[in-house]
Amino acid sequence: MERHFHEQLQHLKNTLIEMADQVENAIANAIEALVDQDKDIAQNVIDMDDKINMLEIRIDNESLKLLATQQPMAVDLRFITSAMKINNDLERMGDHAVNIAQRAAMLCSQNHLKPLNNIPKMAEITQSMVKDSLSSFVTEDVKKARDVCERDDQVDQLDALLFRELLSEMMNDKENVPKAINYLLISKNLERIADLSTNISEEVIFIVKAKTIKHHLNASDLEDIRSRS
Repeated sequence: MERHFHEQLQHLKNTLIEMADQVENAIANAIEALVDQDKDIAQNVIDMDDKINMLEIRIDNESLKLLATQQPMAVDLRFITSAMKINNDLERMGDHAVNIAQRAAMLCSQNHLKPLNNIPKMAEITQSMVKDSLSSFVTEDVKKARDVCERDDQVDQLDALLFRELLSEMMNDKENVPKAINYLLISKNLERIADLSTNISEEVIFIVKAKTIKHHLNASDLEDIRSRS
């Protein structure tokens, strides 16, 4: 029975990794569609969203079945509950990739604005966060997970810089407003993907260390929460 349970856990992990690969590809392709103004690539990202959604449902069902039938304890319980949260984060990343692809398709026939230069920089950091957060999950690497959390500030700073640059473009030429708004929405979707990567990294730390670092909680905060529950 115990061997079968651990085989089920490994299958759950493998399915999460499969979903993560799909999401990672979707983000990379969405950015490629934007930079290269390739409508076909953008459409492929949109079309792949159904596969990501189906994987989310599979993972949820497998997780709930394990919780209901195996009554896991300690690290196994942390893994399954965290897997459900990571599953949700990955599905939302996929949605953000679709949002970027949709905006990229709309911008395909238009000349790029100068502030686009900062979007690939932002995307590069965000994609590295996605990759490392998922790698930290696979290898249970707490150090890599913490590094991902620390990189989130870089994306926030680029998001703020891009906002200022695009605001200037809109004030200088009102014809740039629709295009600039699309760039702003792309930037915001990248910023949210970075946040979700941070969420996954926090779950990795919880799985491995049984330690909650969300919202920068310290030991006294956690003790207060436990005393009130």
